Amino acid sequence: MLMRSAASNIDYALASVNMPRAARKQKIAELLALVGLSGFEDRPARRLSGGEQQRLALARSLARDPELLFLDEPTASLDPAAAKSVEDVMRAVAARGVKIVISTHDLGTARRLAGDVILLHRGKIIEHSPSEAFFKQPKTEEARRFQAGDLLI
Repeated sequence: MLMRSAASNIDYALASVNMPRAARKQKIAELLALVGLSGFEDRPARRLSGGEQQRLALARSLARDPELLFLDEPTASLDPAAAKSVEDVMRAVAARGVKIVISTHDLGTARRLAGDVILLHRGKIIEHSPSEAFFKQPKTEEARRFQAGDLLI
């Protein structure tokens, strides 16, 4: 089994877009620094903690300089410290102008990160509002129930 290092994980993504080898080392260092993994270049990715693996996945996805990033439950199964570090990376990435769309069931994550909230239920948009309005004055009964902790079935 191949134990690709953290740097090799990002290098693979950069090579897939034909970035010259000479430019990759600097880009890898920049991305690892962005996600708080400087000094982890040679560590096997499979030996990183869950939060570190999540941040490495973010670095790998940023290797192609996306304008838009879709993240599915990016802090699920992480302890609070690891979740905060992933959220901090998302804020830093957004500050660089990358639009981030996340799916989450975690209201705390949505409150801390969302500019807009879209509540989906059974494949339909139930509510779409700026985050502040969604949490202060939900327009729909489903949104009120969801915020109260009810399961929407």
